Amino acid sequence: MNSKVTRRNFFKTATVATGAAALAAPALAQGGTELKMLTCWPKNFPGLGTSAERFAKRVSDASEGKLRIKVYGAGEIVAPFEVLDAVAAGAGDLTHDTPYYWFGKDPAFVYFAVVPFGLTADEHFTWLKFGGGQELWDELSAAHGVKPLANLNTGAQMGGWFKNPIESAADLQGLRVRYPGLGGQMLSRLGATPVNIPGGELFTALQSGTIDGLEWIAPWNDLAFGFHRAAKHYYYPGFHEMGHTLSSHVNADVWAGLSDTERAIMQDAADAEYVTSLAEYNARNLDALNTLVNDHEVQLHEWPSDIVQEMQRIAPEVLAESAAKSPMATKVHESWIAFRDNQRQWGEIGDYANARLKQG
Repeated sequence: MNSKVTRRNFFKTATVATGAAALAAPALAQGGTELKMLTCWPKNFPGLGTSAERFAKRVSDASEGKLRIKVYGAGEIVAPFEVLDAVAAGAGDLTHDTPYYWFGKDPAFVYFAVVPFGLTADEHFTWLKFGGGQELWDELSAAHGVKPLANLNTGAQMGGWFKNPIESAADLQGLRVRYPGLGGQMLSRLGATPVNIPGGELFTALQSGTIDGLEWIAPWNDLAFGFHRAAKHYYYPGFHEMGHTLSSHVNADVWAGLSDTERAIMQDAADAEYVTSLAEYNARNLDALNTLVNDHEVQLHEWPSDIVQEMQRIAPEVLAESAAKSPMATKVHESWIAFRDNQRQWGEIGDYANARLKQG
């Protein structure tokens, strides 16, 4: 059975397609083409939403307005966790998402977002560009009717927010926590129950007690969402996300219909936004963290050593189990592990940050 036809038929009949079915993709506008971007975030939300808009502007500027992208916030067309199916089915032209949201489609997707104790933002970009990662991502995504572009990285994230302090692994027993991806699977080994909730619903879930804790991104975005009004205990480091890559998945037919020049514009815009977004997060996070601690009485904690040690022990097991769930995940896992090990060797020599002297 043709999977693409199946997805299209689903969206013609599913409730989520009520508003989406009316969208022709792509729209031919006077003097050019307009693509519809379906995002997983509130429109213009700091960092994620503004980066999507900036990516769209890069494409428009570089094409002199002949190729434009209209950005839709989460829920405007379809729900956040439905954007990939919507785009693959033709109800939109491209997503703005994180690949690990699609773990249920194939565990291989998680490697193109972030893996616990994994690659930094720079290392991940290097794997995609020069370590064979992009080719594997293209192969994986083609089976789902889309072409992937990495166009944002948040850098290192935080360990999350909790209503009560976490002083040992025992304190995680029975907690419901929003921890997606492999990080959530790791916490489940310590007795927590991971749940996946869209970003726009997180504050209400935390405030109401639906969840006991959550991780979102880092201080800049966490401050904007106001999590400090529902919890006061903020943990680091984010061992589960050392450099989180986000993406756009473009409908495969739309991508094939673009000219070589238009595809190059899209790729260049994505590359530029990856670098710019990472710089922006690195610039804004410390100021936001100081605001949280000094103005909102947030208590900053380092994860207890027994939790970190247990996470380090569990991580290879969880990764291996996930990799064994599909042939594609196994293939990507092997490439990722080989690159990570080689990069670590270079990092021990070339990473001056490890040897940087503290200034008095």
